[in-house]
Amino acid sequence: MLRHIVDLCVAAGARLAEPGEFTMRAFLNGRIDLAQAEAVRDLIESQTLYQAQVAAQQLEGALSKRLQPIKQMLVELIAVLEAGIDFAEDDVSVLPDAAILERIDAVEKPLEQLAASFAYGKIVHEGLTLAIVGRPNVGKSSLFNRLVERERAIVTATPGTTRDLVTETVAIGGIPVKLVDTAGIRQALDEAESIGIRKSKEALADADLVLVVLDALQPASAEDDDLLRLAESRPTIVVRNKWDLKGSGQGSEVSGQGSGARGQSSIPTSIHTSALTGEGISGLRDEILRHVGGDAGTQVESGFLTNVRHQGLVQDALAALAAAKNAVTGKVPHEMLLLDLYGALRPLDSITGATTNDDILNLIFSTFCIGK
Repeated sequence: MLRHIVDLCVAAGARLAEPGEFTMRAFLNGRIDLAQAEAVRDLIESQTLYQAQVAAQQLEGALSKRLQPIKQMLVELIAVLEAGIDFAEDDVSVLPDAAILERIDAVEKPLEQLAASFAYGKIVHEGLTLAIVGRPNVGKSSLFNRLVERERAIVTATPGTTRDLVTETVAIGGIPVKLVDTAGIRQALDEAESIGIRKSKEALADADLVLVVLDALQPASAEDDDLLRLAESRPTIVVRNKWDLKGSGQGSEVSGQGSGARGQSSIPTSIHTSALTGEGISGLRDEILRHVGGDAGTQVESGFLTNVRHQGLVQDALAALAAAKNAVTGKVPHEMLLLDLYGALRPLDSITGATTNDDILNLIFSTFCIGK
């Protein structure tokens, strides 16, 4: 029925809205800037409440407000240098080199802090992949089910049950985390298990974060050592599972003790968990968040980078500022120095849309849903 009504409207002369058309109109009419317009898309695509909160803050102008004083300082420096050039015959004072460098530093430092926020902002926006790896029968699938909070992976007492990758996305602290349960890594007994183990190693190599699960009831083996060495290239959390069977009641206590081929300290700092009872799972979630970047509540208040386009533009501005500092120390004329300063200002303007060309606008709004 609704489709029929739309068809009748189109037949009468109406047309379907283009992707992002209403948001683009708001931008073109000056109601929002480009960073806020992009936040509309992020809000639509949010998978978790935290992502939605971050997008809503960006929509309210958190990033634009953080950029505004930085741009203001840069514009003021440009104005002083322009005045010194345009009115040199009227004895308008020009800043000494030390003062120029100081003012460039004042612009550069907050931009560097903003650029550094992208490491966390990218994870907030895109989420991360966490691979759960370990020897067979150490409780990987049971931990996976605990984190997912439902029986998603098959669990049996027979080692080697998991042959293929099992994935599920959950929210941990508001961050979308794609959990990957992998086949137990050992000397394969058949072709199917061999393929599963190869996929496990590929998942480990591709993961943003690796959860290495060890059996708390057994000493570290050569296979555990090999697995830990394999995981060294990625950020890693070590979990000693089945801790309830040890009868210690230490739960999520962090420990660095271990034994085996590499000696008494063979196992890095680890978290004690029990997938059976849930002991230590909350501590494990906290440790995952710590690796992600910790509590970002203070960052959200001031705005941070979640967009690859914005990150690239901030880096362009920083590169131009570095060139400007070299120009000052090299005694380059102020006319040439100003080219670098304008080169730093334009990327910042492009974040909010002050100097963005039509091609970039069309590319951005083409990713919106129809109408919105």
